Amino acid sequence: MKNTLTLHGTIVDVYGVGVLLTGKSGAGKSECALELIERGHRLVADDMVYIELKGKEILLGRSADELIKHYIEIRGLGIINVKDIFGVGAVRNQKRIGMVVCLEKWDSNQEYERLGLEEKTYTILDVKLPYLIIPVRPGRNIATLIEVAALTQRAKRMGLHPAKQLDEKLLAKMNKEKGLDEVF
Repeated sequence: MKNTLTLHGTIVDVYGVGVLLTGKSGAGKSECALELIERGHRLVADDMVYIELKGKEILLGRSADELIKHYIEIRGLGIINVKDIFGVGAVRNQKRIGMVVCLEKWDSNQEYERLGLEEKTYTILDVKLPYLIIPVRPGRNIATLIEVAALTQRAKRMGLHPAKQLDEKLLAKMNKEKGLDEVF
């Protein structure tokens, strides 16, 4: 079994969750990472990401090349050294990947997740990771959405699932209104 992989993407440590940003070139991965860095989160890798499987289910991500470590490319600005501009606290050398977020151009014909009940996964090196698709269009604050996704992922690891909790409350209320609460 293969235990390493190099792919196109960006990894940011957001509230302790290693978020692997994927998507087509120009989707906004680096710009989103830059906004997250400005908010105090840390860049792990941009552009070419090296992922290594440790044990059976730990995926560690880092820059695929020491030459580009701590650098990020922003269209219109050029190459930025995150460590030099934002300080050593704005970067990490590696991070365990805890979720994958795909940024894609908004498609009005596409149905996007609205409730959060469906839990998609993305498999890397035979490890299943939580997976979200975030549609990008002007006016959406993608960095905020990724922060909330990371916090929600942390909550789920602690056994809290907001969408499932609300669903259970709604079902209980509907059953009570129908007089079914005594049956269950």
